[in-house]
Amino acid sequence: MMDLDEIEKDLLKQVASIDGVPEGAYNFRVNGKSIGKNSTENIDVKSKTDKSGLDITIKENTKKDVVHIPVIISKSGHKETVYNDFYIGDGSEITIVAGCGIYNCGAKSTIHDGVHVFHVGKNCKVKYIEKHYGTGPSAGKILNPTTELYIDENSYVELELEQIAGVDSTNRLTKAKLNKNARINIIEKLLTHGRQVAKSNIEVDLNGENSTANIVSRSVARDISTQDFKLHITGKTTCRGHSECDAIITDDAKVMATPSLNAESLNAELIHEAAIGKIAGTEINKLMALGLTEKEAEAKIINGFLR
Repeated sequence: MMDLDEIEKDLLKQVASIDGVPEGAYNFRVNGKSIGKNSTENIDVKSKTDKSGLDITIKENTKKDVVHIPVIISKSGHKETVYNDFYIGDGSEITIVAGCGIYNCGAKSTIHDGVHVFHVGKNCKVKYIEKHYGTGPSAGKILNPTTELYIDENSYVELELEQIAGVDSTNRLTKAKLNKNARINIIEKLLTHGRQVAKSNIEVDLNGENSTANIVSRSVARDISTQDFKLHITGKTTCRGHSECDAIITDDAKVMATPSLNAESLNAELIHEAAIGKIAGTEINKLMALGLTEKEAEAKIINGFLR
């Protein structure tokens, strides 16, 4: 096991679902430093020489490998911007597990800005999992992720982007450009509470013939938290784009959803669906009839919604 304290071990488990050193390629970043790094025959993990971050190169036809690159911050007041570039060779099937966990118990804000750029070759299948989590008694746990994807012909990319809890402020930017027959599936889940603020901006350009995008955003806003979701899909040729924004709002929270669809071809099929509302009283009553308290019933419904 790496030299982590109990708080850092918990952060690692929350954002990467591991409790030790995994097999395969990885890099563990703790309080601004790499404390463990490993490359494999098919996956090269190198530190950048000009700025903070990694260059991760995956050989052509790599199959069913996993790369772990979690970030843990337990030092109050730590601020960093990290740049990770992924070069994914043709015909590869790869899962990348990222994510950042922050523990803050001091007076200063802790900030992690992560910029991930994916260069996806032809005929690839990529799954990217990114979880964010904050804990500790102090406010000022700030995470600002930027994800850029350039997806070549016949490739499929799936993004699982999740903010679990405890993040006081986040400004998320996700941008994707798709070539011929490329597909992307984005699933974003956000939970805010207290005075937290979450902004998410997703921009997808369907540049190639028969490219496809499916985007699903599910969020829960509690207390007096605020969420602002913006989505823009541009269809430049024969293509299909679908987005769905569903939010549950409780207490005095606020949620804004702003879709934007831009069709630049007669054969671009673009659809957006959005729904914002409170938890139905009938659902609460059904669970309370089974013996749950009102708070327990609400929590169960929210957990199911964000699953």
